[in-house]
Amino acid sequence: MKEFFKYVLATITGIILFTVIMGIFMVIGLVGMIASAEQKTEVRSNSVLVMNLTGQMEERSNSNVMTEFMGGEEAAMGLDQMLTAIDKAKKNNDIKGIYIEAGAFAPDSYASMQALRAALADFRKSGKWIVAYADTYTQATYYLSSVANKVYLNPQGMIDWHGIAAQPIFVKDLLSKFGVKIQVAKVGSYKSATEMFTGDKMSDEDREQTQAYINGIWEDVTKEVGASRNLTVDQLNAYADSLIAFADPNQYVSMKLVDKLLYTDQIKTEVKKLLEIDEDDDINQMSIAEVAALPDEKSEGEEIAVYYAYGSIVDGAASNPMSQEHEIDAQVVCKDLEELMNDDDVKAVVFRINSGGGSAYASEQIWHQIMELKKKKPVVVSMGGMAASGGYYISAPANWIVAEPTTLTGSIGIFGMFPDASELLTQKLGVKFDEVKTNANSAFGTNARPFNAEEMRILETYIDRGYKLFRQRVAEGRKMTTDQVEAIAQGHVWIGKDALKIKLVDQLGDLNVAIAKAAQLAKLDDYYTESYPAEEDWLTTLLKGATSSNYLGDQMKLMMGEYYEPFILLKDMSRQNAIQARVPYYMNIR
Repeated sequence: MKEFFKYVLATITGIILFTVIMGIFMVIGLVGMIASAEQKTEVRSNSVLVMNLTGQMEERSNSNVMTEFMGGEEAAMGLDQMLTAIDKAKKNNDIKGIYIEAGAFAPDSYASMQALRAALADFRKSGKWIVAYADTYTQATYYLSSVANKVYLNPQGMIDWHGIAAQPIFVKDLLSKFGVKIQVAKVGSYKSATEMFTGDKMSDEDREQTQAYINGIWEDVTKEVGASRNLTVDQLNAYADSLIAFADPNQYVSMKLVDKLLYTDQIKTEVKKLLEIDEDDDINQMSIAEVAALPDEKSEGEEIAVYYAYGSIVDGAASNPMSQEHEIDAQVVCKDLEELMNDDDVKAVVFRINSGGGSAYASEQIWHQIMELKKKKPVVVSMGGMAASGGYYISAPANWIVAEPTTLTGSIGIFGMFPDASELLTQKLGVKFDEVKTNANSAFGTNARPFNAEEMRILETYIDRGYKLFRQRVAEGRKMTTDQVEAIAQGHVWIGKDALKIKLVDQLGDLNVAIAKAAQLAKLDDYYTESYPAEEDWLTTLLKGATSSNYLGDQMKLMMGEYYEPFILLKDMSRQNAIQARVPYYMNIR
């Protein structure tokens, strides 16, 4: 017995010592990270900005302290950070060029890629050079890399160039196996978000609009790549039709898709030639994060606030604090916009939106706050990859709307989805219900049965009222009649360049174009920008990271691939508002 207690005590002592030692190492690591973050980066002469296109790209950079502490890679790159880095590299005389190393890159939309590619093209116009290299180019990375002065590929590499396809997923039959049906009330013949749950193929209207916008996106992609590589659109379409991913790599050179086949070590020689340094000299490399963190030019003039709103639109009660996905929480956004409205130092606001919509109620709250903001200072909307349905609802009141040519927008319509699990409960699980009530509709919303005809009529009237309100908001904001809005509404999704023709947007361009317009409306000659919401401090990020389930979510996403989003959608459906203004939940554009 004495020996037993001795071993138990030794084990407990070991655990305590291990915990103390790990705590010390963690503190040292955190101090090192903070010191590293505060240390100013110096740009050495003859430097190169290295853009490692690997991982997910989102609207804004999102640092994860726990991931960095454990030595992992950042889960997502921010479009804002990448654009900032390119712009600063263009203006810095010590940075001579950009080296793009293309890998497994997953951008959130073609519109975001279009903005990034335009920034790279602007960098090249400044007289500096861009070199791109990959073992394998995905279609997305080739679209970006084709802007480079020289495009290189591994001698055993490939280029995936196949065109664009949309493959929506339908889960009606899957749900029926569990005795679950989705009851729908909607307005808009093009409002296809509910089809995922009620059909087994695309409706004629959805097929029509989807074909139109993927054609429009591909038209821009082939036009831009063709201009950079001196190829015609017909040639690029022929390459896509022949599935050149499996071609002999030497053919890519004759196709003029790449300039030369090189191994990884040989790329250094090409870069050193451009830098005019000796073969045995080192290349001064800088990352996107390092260049983006370089001090800004001295801020002079008046402030223009750039407010980022991206993800699904939710109200506070429906927001999921454990979600990995960024959300537009109406309660938070309205409070932030009110603060910007009352801040006398802010002379104009650029509202940067990348959202396919969400709660119609939450969208209305944000609409109201933008209307209040607009009474005091100009509001310009800058549309990212998507500003559709609820995303367009909150865009409509702005003084001016700027969209990328391939932004998905419009989709003016709403719907309500109400799961009916009565068959699951009563037939498959054997649950029985009885009922006693005081009034005709006392049991409205019961799980015991689906809605009856009268209840559905009431719901459809409610949805129709919401649609008319949405349509009226658009008419007021765009200075159109409701009949004019109705002609382009009905849930129809448009791309930016088509939305311009029907007056849903005012101008095509990127965030810088929107900022310049805000300055013009505010009559500012000298101005600078500040981004909102402000980034969280490292302690808040650390605490949030420590309590979230990011690791499990990352592993599930890796394991489930393209089926992850539909799975999460089904899991979270119960916490969403029943009345939605959003585009299809999972568009699955390849």
